[in-house]
Amino acid sequence: MRFLFKTSYAQDIRLYRHNGDLFWYGLLALFLIAAPFVLEEYYIGELSFVFIYAIVGIALMLLVGFTGQVSLGHAAFLGIGAYAHAYFLKHGVPWLLSVPLSGLITGAVGFAVGLPALRMTGIYLSIATLAFGEIIDQVFIRWESVTNGFRGQPVPKPEIFGFVFDDERSFYGLCLVLLIVVTLIAINLLRSPTGRAWVAIRDSEIAAQSMGVNLAVYKTTAFAVSAFLTGIGGALFAHKIGYLAPDIFTIILSIQLLLGVVVGGLGSLQGAFYGAIFVTSLPVLIANLRDGIAPAAHSLAKLLFLPDDVANGISASLDSFIHQPGLEPGLFGFILVLFILLEPLGIYGRWMKIKLYFSLFPLYKKATFRRQKAYMKSERLR
Repeated sequence: MRFLFKTSYAQDIRLYRHNGDLFWYGLLALFLIAAPFVLEEYYIGELSFVFIYAIVGIALMLLVGFTGQVSLGHAAFLGIGAYAHAYFLKHGVPWLLSVPLSGLITGAVGFAVGLPALRMTGIYLSIATLAFGEIIDQVFIRWESVTNGFRGQPVPKPEIFGFVFDDERSFYGLCLVLLIVVTLIAINLLRSPTGRAWVAIRDSEIAAQSMGVNLAVYKTTAFAVSAFLTGIGGALFAHKIGYLAPDIFTIILSIQLLLGVVVGGLGSLQGAFYGAIFVTSLPVLIANLRDGIAPAAHSLAKLLFLPDDVANGISASLDSFIHQPGLEPGLFGFILVLFILLEPLGIYGRWMKIKLYFSLFPLYKKATFRRQKAYMKSERLR
């Protein structure tokens, strides 16, 4: 087991905890750099999607996981960034200038949303952000001079200094670079006084306020920063899908983004990456199940020596069920509820438990991660 001894004040704010982290993250970076040269183009495209969802997941994690402000409207922020980026490119703004401008516009909208949400917490804040998402969805439909309404609009390939990122491998490199930049921004924010104030607000607003944390300032800052990073992810998302339409940025997408941070592990940047992998791979898994579950059920029925009409009926019933249009969002919600009930720390939390188990074996205790039922006195005032 690795024991961390504090020998300097800098250990609390450095980018990595110990040299072991530096080694493994360096190995991961080498793998990601080498991936375009060894993997097929399909997998490179899926990894690009993972990177984009990871950027948005980091943005949402700063708001939900570190500040404790639940949002069901981040698909709207993603759409604002995507449409703003497409609009700027259409009017000749260079790509390197269009991306930060899209982020700034989205951040300004996030700041405006954060102001009326200051007095809301929990389910009320979720309802407010959900209403905001529906309003923005109508804006995308009605503001045809900018969004082109239901007809949508194509998004050109990214171009930087004359180089066009027109294939999956070059676009993969662009997404990887922006993901590294966003990750470093998030890490530095979290180890700054702003990040510590966000965590204090998440743990107890009353205690944070008593220590001098200005709730209004830091809550609106969290919304603005989260929206800014989501807008940057929206610019890449626009290039990835290639054609923008209002029906993309719906409540279902917001639920998928929230599902990613909850399943990945709230309160950890690593959880945003695990969640991005999960959200990207789950639709592919569902598609494969739709193609194979009916033949597999028919084969199993034949192995059990069931009559042909019974086997055909089971296969037809499963095929009808698996092709229901609402299956995917229902499955997303079901998985979200299961993780909240059975593993609230998410995939990253489970991984930490596994590491601790092998580190302490045979002295590991099941009560190590048991949730405590004691509350601070400040929390009893609610």
